[in-house]
Amino acid sequence: MTTPGGSPLHRERLWPTPGVWLGCSLVAAALGLTVLAVVSWPVAATVSLLAVVATVAALAATSPVVEVRAGELRAGRAHVPAEALGRVRVLDRDRMDALRGRDADMRAYLCQRGWLPRGVVVEITDPDDPVPYWLISSRKPERLAAALVRADDEPSGS
Repeated sequence: MTTPGGSPLHRERLWPTPGVWLGCSLVAAALGLTVLAVVSWPVAATVSLLAVVATVAALAATSPVVEVRAGELRAGRAHVPAEALGRVRVLDRDRMDALRGRDADMRAYLCQRGWLPRGVVVEITDPDDPVPYWLISSRKPERLAAALVRADDEPSGS
């Protein structure tokens, strides 16, 4: 049995890819160029640097954690006990895209990032929960799915 303070069965932070970090930082740095026409270059450089720092901080702060621990799934700020979970399916790029778009259910809980092409869909079986499923991005969806199956087999940490 996993205790609340014990090791998680699965844990990952959905960090942006290097391309996202670079692209966002370059756009933020370009802010300094926009003010260069009206201020000196040291002020413009300072504006650029502050914009890059703010962008990096925002990307880091908004990167959710996905964790399976103590008989519970956490994805971002939301959590659900493992006993309320039904079928878990690993999704390839095409199926993930479909559930993000044309096949989406607006009642679903989404913890997904566009830069992560794969993930899992987890059915919610609690009849009192209006959410039919959770769609979760993951760099290691097979490991996440296996952890969810193991979490359902162990007693809750509460």
